[in-house]
Amino acid sequence: MQSIMFMPLTLLILVLFNTSVYCQKPAFVNVGAIFTYDSVIGRAAKAAMEIAVSDINADPNILNGTKLRLVMQDANCSVFMGSMSAFQVIDRDVVAIIGPQSSSIAHMISQLANGLQVPLISYAATDPTLSALQFPYFFRTTKSDSNQMAAMADIIDFYGWKQVIAIYVDDDYGRNGINALDDELEKKMAKISYKYPLPSASDLKYIIEVLNKSKFLGPRVYVVHINPDPRLRIFSIAEKLNMMTSDYIWLATDWLSTTLDSVSPRDQASLKILQGVVGLRPHTPQTIQKKEFLSHWREKQQRGLVSSEPNAYGLYAYDTVWTVALSIAEFLNHGNTITFSSSEKLHDMEADKILLRKLKVFDGGKLLLKMLSQTNFTGLTGRVQFTADRNLASGSYDVLNIAQMVMRRVGYWTNYSGLSILPPEMLKEKKNCYSPLDQRLGKVTWPGGKTERSRGWVLGTADRPLRIGVPIRASYTEFVTELKESHKIEGYCIDLFDKARQLVPYDIPFRFEPFGDGQSNPSYDKLVKMVADEVFDAAVGDITIVTSRMKIVDFTLPYTSTGLVIVAPLRNTKSSAWVFLSPFTVQMWCAIAASFVVIAVVIWILEHRVNDDFRGPPKRQLITMFLFSFSTLFKTNQEHTVSTLGRIVMVVWLFLLLVITSSYTASLTSILTVQQLSSPITGIDSLIASGWPVGYQVGSFTYDYLLNSLYIPRSRLISLGSPEEYDQALRKGPTNGGVAAIIDELPYLELFLLNHTDYGIVGESFRKTGWGFVFQRGSPLAVDLSTAILKLAENGTLQKIHDKWFCKKGCIAPRRQNSEPNQLQLSSFWGLYCLCGVFTVTAFLLYLLRTVRQYIRYKRKQMEPLSPSTSVSSSTCCSEVVYSFFEFTDKKEEAIKSFFRQCDNPYPQVRADQ
Repeated sequence: MQSIMFMPLTLLILVLFNTSVYCQKPAFVNVGAIFTYDSVIGRAAKAAMEIAVSDINADPNILNGTKLRLVMQDANCSVFMGSMSAFQVIDRDVVAIIGPQSSSIAHMISQLANGLQVPLISYAATDPTLSALQFPYFFRTTKSDSNQMAAMADIIDFYGWKQVIAIYVDDDYGRNGINALDDELEKKMAKISYKYPLPSASDLKYIIEVLNKSKFLGPRVYVVHINPDPRLRIFSIAEKLNMMTSDYIWLATDWLSTTLDSVSPRDQASLKILQGVVGLRPHTPQTIQKKEFLSHWREKQQRGLVSSEPNAYGLYAYDTVWTVALSIAEFLNHGNTITFSSSEKLHDMEADKILLRKLKVFDGGKLLLKMLSQTNFTGLTGRVQFTADRNLASGSYDVLNIAQMVMRRVGYWTNYSGLSILPPEMLKEKKNCYSPLDQRLGKVTWPGGKTERSRGWVLGTADRPLRIGVPIRASYTEFVTELKESHKIEGYCIDLFDKARQLVPYDIPFRFEPFGDGQSNPSYDKLVKMVADEVFDAAVGDITIVTSRMKIVDFTLPYTSTGLVIVAPLRNTKSSAWVFLSPFTVQMWCAIAASFVVIAVVIWILEHRVNDDFRGPPKRQLITMFLFSFSTLFKTNQEHTVSTLGRIVMVVWLFLLLVITSSYTASLTSILTVQQLSSPITGIDSLIASGWPVGYQVGSFTYDYLLNSLYIPRSRLISLGSPEEYDQALRKGPTNGGVAAIIDELPYLELFLLNHTDYGIVGESFRKTGWGFVFQRGSPLAVDLSTAILKLAENGTLQKIHDKWFCKKGCIAPRRQNSEPNQLQLSSFWGLYCLCGVFTVTAFLLYLLRTVRQYIRYKRKQMEPLSPSTSVSSSTCCSEVVYSFFEFTDKKEEAIKSFFRQCDNPYPQVRADQ
């Protein structure tokens, strides 16, 4: 019974409790809004926020009876006024602040929001650095410029431009946005070559000065990142300066689309000056919700309540109000109350100095912050959902092109697919997986009305031609020099550059600027550094491509291959008394001598029993045996082979002998008729180990290489400036104040050896490299001239230019010391030796087998008449058999055969007539 009465009582208490909680909900919730009223973004944002507040308060299901009240303050485009406005807004007990639209003001107010725990939600502050952990109470319902600059970098990379000029407003928004672009371009192997900041309140005179200064630079791709400007001053001045032609490329961030979207259609005549400009606009999908919003906007326009056309930031402002309202509703629905308390830090400050005691901390700030981070709904701009750094999760842009006074869309960009002609809604999200090969954009009309992509680079003009540095050499002037009478620059490198320039499909205005005094060779490292420092636009000459130089400049492909070689004095070894031994190595001579001995023994064995020329006393047989073998070399032998096996061996031996004598004759002839040169230095290793002084050419990279890479002591390196100094230093030698050798690049030393016959190149070439023309980093001319050099190499022009300068008296091959004597090795004849050995051994084995069989038969025939009692004992049989066998081999073959015939016919036949 008690439990039955207890249940209704409990329900009544719960109802009363819920009713009391509901009654505790405030009638109004204040939300601050700080923006510049009289601005392109501010006018659209004000109308959009008012529409959003109206829509939210008209729906009782959002805040359950609580009304949202927007407390607006004008920032007047000033950080100071914006900060003061923040204090005024916070004094109205706001639970959140919408805005500001300026990144600079956002940096200031974010610190205040951190201290008072009031979330700050901006729909227009795009500075990427606002996403730092330093600002935990800052949220962004628009896209960060880190996304926008990634899109801009993809566009630049898509068209193949490597250098751009950035014009930007000099505040946090402009500087940090351009820094983000610089980082993105670096990933694409491109860069911002020149940066031109503009003051926030820059006048026309300042803009004219900046654009005039940029006209004389090489890059012609401009990226403009400023605040929305209804007067379009930059483009108006650019048109007057004749900078909206086909030689220029103009890219604009979303400030331009925001400006143009805010202009009334009847005021869009200004699009005429924007012919060919490419820009970005935050992408917003076409939905029924967006159409209803625009319809509401038109109604307010007709009633005169709105003075601006809607733009993307107006849509973001609308979604921002809804983001705050939904988070407040979630906050209140969880039974939380909106309360404020004084800060102890502010309470302790002296009141007579500054009145800060009225500032209060929002007690529910941390909880509201958490609910804001969990936002997830679909607004006018698409999905509103925050990442860990409090930015929108998705980022996409429309790529716009202005042509014939119409702003048309030529593609899209998303942070998961890159450039595409398909809307982001049709693409499947796959983070960071797009390939440059998949990038696509529609047809773009560029400034001047052209549809072909511009190079984005002007190499020079008649007023300012390319400044090409040319090294004025004091030696080896065939490569490049300046004529003293006419000051004309000529040489092998100059002719080659002129031929390559003629193959480039556009004109290259240039002028040569001499580098060096002509008294000594200039430092080529300094010349390359001057190109990197933009003192020169390029450098043409015999400039070696080395790693340290490639780090600061770009080279063309090598137009000639080079390498470091060693030149040293060579002595003639032609008159040696033992030159006849030179054709063969020691091993070869030993093999030949052994072959004569083996052949002599084998032929004697094979012929001894059947040939009377190989019989007689032992001394006579020994002389005959070796004389026969060696006489085959001169074909003077009187003895002739009789046995079949002996003749086979002789045929193979004579063939081997023929090859050996022919090779010997050819090698000896070469040695006796060609001058043999030698030097105690055989290569770079022996030169380093010798400890002798080494010469090098002044101005060359060789000094640094010998010192830092080969670690040759500085005291051993002698600088030389001309071929005459080379000759003098080599003639003196290392012991008389000269050098033992000179290390230089091959083209120089080949030219040196044409007129100095006492020296030659020793060892092999090392430190392979080449010569190329020098350009500033990213210069497109380096690529185009490299293509031209390839064409010159393919059609033979390179060789013709070389012959013109260096073969006037005939090209002479440089003398080189052979690293090894031109001796014939045993390995060159091992096949013949094997063949001869196989035949010789086979013939000997066949002879031995035949002789053993004859011997066995012979002994059997001898033992047939004897009785068994006369057999010899086994202990003496072995030695007697061996001795008996050698006696048998000494017998003539005819005598043995006669013995066999007698044994086979013991009784002679009687003739019939007897």
